[in-house]
Amino acid sequence: MKDGMICNCKQVSYADVENALHQMTSFTDVLSAFEDVQKITHCSTGCGGCHDKILDAISEIMMK
Repeated sequence: MKDGMICNCKQVSYADVENALHQMTSFTDVLSAFEDVQKITHCSTGCGGCHDKILDAISEIMMK
């Protein structure tokens, strides 16, 4: 999943999600990280169809 667009409505890529996570000082779980990534990138605020993809990307990035 590393490359490509995750949220088509807001044009948010995997790299955008990764960059947003790196801007955060700390995160404890995927759901709280999702809320912060959403605030930064506005992902999953359109149709919401990317919600699970965003969660998967966050999980993958947090495991690194």
